[in-house]
Amino acid sequence: MTTISFRMEGDRVVGFTAQGHSGYAEAGSDIVCAAVTSAIRMTECAVNDVLGLEASVKVREDSVSLRLPGGLSQSNESTCQTLLTALMLYLTELHEEYPQHILVVEED
Repeated sequence: MTTISFRMEGDRVVGFTAQGHSGYAEAGSDIVCAAVTSAIRMTECAVNDVLGLEASVKVREDSVSLRLPGGLSQSNESTCQTLLTALMLYLTELHEEYPQHILVVEED
């Protein structure tokens, strides 16, 4: 199962960690893993490559994490919250379709 843990500070999403494999199909043809990976990569590209914010990203063999930097401008903070909230919503909807393969949790 793939578990995505969103780190929260109050109502603010400050980052996430995704770990594990969904187990929906064998590696290379797993549509659930592909959907999760694609959404995470797009979010990271938007935060770091488009906005240039240098969020901390750690990629390991079976996990990836992102943490927003501190001191964001109001505009960048708003954009990042939109991106991370949209990611959380998308992954939650994916959980509803594949509840045995993906789990989304919020952590303080």
